[in-house]
Amino acid sequence: MKGLVVKNTGSWYTVKTDDGALVACKMKGNFRLKGIRSTNPVAVGDRVEILPNQEGTAFITAIEDRRNYIIRKSSNLSKQSHIIAANVDQAFLIVTINHPETSLVFIDRFLASAEAYRIPVVLVFNKRDLLSDEELHYQQLVMDLYENVGYHCISVSAQTGEGMEQLHGLLQGKITALSGNSGVGKSTLINKLIPGQNLRTSEISDAHDTGMHTTTFSEMIPLGAGDAADGAAAACSYIIDTPGIKGFGTFDMEREELTSYFKEIFHFSKDCRFSNCTHTHEPGCAVLKALEEHYIAQSRYQSYLSMLDDKDENKYREAY
Repeated sequence: MKGLVVKNTGSWYTVKTDDGALVACKMKGNFRLKGIRSTNPVAVGDRVEILPNQEGTAFITAIEDRRNYIIRKSSNLSKQSHIIAANVDQAFLIVTINHPETSLVFIDRFLASAEAYRIPVVLVFNKRDLLSDEELHYQQLVMDLYENVGYHCISVSAQTGEGMEQLHGLLQGKITALSGNSGVGKSTLINKLIPGQNLRTSEISDAHDTGMHTTTFSEMIPLGAGDAADGAAAACSYIIDTPGIKGFGTFDMEREELTSYFKEIFHFSKDCRFSNCTHTHEPGCAVLKALEEHYIAQSRYQSYLSMLDDKDENKYREAY
């Protein structure tokens, strides 16, 4: 029997079988994926084979090949990874300029990881209703930066509903993973996009202006055919809600490949004098020249250097 993993609560997985039944499943034995040491060998979005048992539950016996996945280094086990979601059409990275502040390094690390698996990313800037005029101006500068690199950016407010119609349109007919720091409003956004979902939300910590985890597991939520004019598109539209994350350590990337995960750096790197240029000190480096002439943003270049440092030291670094 085959099905789709729609929820992960740690030791248990909910699988929606091809005939529409929801079955509680566990992994059979010491199940591990070939070539990936992961804290969660089975992820939401996986297509799996299951073997029902007499208790009314089932064992997951096999995972079909993934077309992509979003992966990050585990914050506790530096040699292992954590798969955020599998088999997605796109990812929405929810970011906030303030309350709490999402760092540009975190954004860049997420984008690079998505580039590695050719997953399109939309940057969703939430909580615009809380921003001062000065903060709104800064948000526009950040949006311009990423639009110029080639990423679609949207400014929304989950509280007031501003921008939600545009966001809803981008979800139609796609499986979309929602990710971001704790406290950026993922659950509030989902509650606004899918009325009646009633996901638990939390206030921001006053002491540190940081988010407190409310989503503790990943779940695939259908957008619902009743929520769109195109019922056929909505019927195959899903949001994958993921736990909030503080840092985004790089994993499963080779040092020499890192250039290609930064679109603008890769563009200029083709003109470097040396094919193995690291873009840090070499003569004839077209990337350093573009940086000096402001064709590459300093913040993006610093993120690239921090990821090179990860590969040098083979360690996890939290990005704030």
